[in-house]
Amino acid sequence: MSYPGSYDALLYLSFGGPEGPEEVRPFLENVTRGRGVPPQRLDEVAEHYHHFGGVSPITRLNRDIMARLGTELADRGMDLPVYFGNRNWHPLVEDTVGRMADDGVRRALVFATSAWGGYSGCKQYHEDIARAREAVGDRAPDLVKLRQFYDHPLFVHANADAVRRAYAELDTSSREQARLVFTAHSVPLKADEQPGADGSPWWYFRQVHETARLVAEAAGVDGYDVVWQSRSGPPSVPWLEPDIVDHLDELHAQGVGAVVTSPIGFVSDHLEVVWDLDNEARQKAEELGIGFARADTAGTDPRFARMIVDLVTEHLDGQEPRKLSALASAGCTTNGEPCAPGSC
Repeated sequence: MSYPGSYDALLYLSFGGPEGPEEVRPFLENVTRGRGVPPQRLDEVAEHYHHFGGVSPITRLNRDIMARLGTELADRGMDLPVYFGNRNWHPLVEDTVGRMADDGVRRALVFATSAWGGYSGCKQYHEDIARAREAVGDRAPDLVKLRQFYDHPLFVHANADAVRRAYAELDTSSREQARLVFTAHSVPLKADEQPGADGSPWWYFRQVHETARLVAEAAGVDGYDVVWQSRSGPPSVPWLEPDIVDHLDELHAQGVGAVVTSPIGFVSDHLEVVWDLDNEARQKAEELGIGFARADTAGTDPRFARMIVDLVTEHLDGQEPRKLSALASAGCTTNGEPCAPGSC
């Protein structure tokens, strides 16, 4: 068996999600461990999962992406097995890295399912890698994380085409006055004050706004907003605002008659997308009499798997990164090392 370059596997690293009602509470306890989230808040979020039968769509969608990824690798003549590991639920990354070691993998690339910098979007994946290697011990393969991809052309254009399709769902009169609203997962303001790859703060905030600009431009939309969703901390801790539901009130007060939401902050339909947007935001829009359409997440587009392979070949061949932005793309480090001292 031959492998490209000096790597013998690709680890697809994601967040994880429950696949049955009995898994919901243990999963949420994994997600919130050490964060001081009160039990009643877990009960509230658990109800969101139970609304969908206790199943998050993320694992199925990740497996769909990996199937396309395997085909894309094979089509490009790359004999690179793909392993699947998660931060918060099975298959846990520690178990997957152990299996990789058992299979004789000595050096692997890692694709993390977040386009962004910042703690949750990048540094926490470095921590996952370091934790998994420590759990496996001396047998653990070297793990090299691929870079952030928030401005990769295939990511941008997959989101732009999804925005166009969402506009097409609205009737003609609504479409002409619809406001484009991008959403991403809110984070505590303090978390985003840490410097990014260029040493400047608000790294995640700036990347999300840059992607929104690029997607709107590619979709041919002049006016748009960037808002946030899915905050989970106590009210006393300031997070990025405004929230999507509050923003709908503001748009209604301005006389906006229809909204297209694009969840560019998410690779696939996390529970936060299908609950916060498809349920809460859509219901709010209906109450206000606002037309509402939600764009698909980028992971459902075949170009997303092509982008992953582009990142692989770019790394292996030392190619210039394919980028549409002047902002830096960091995140490529070995064995969980940070991008730079004190970053994220």
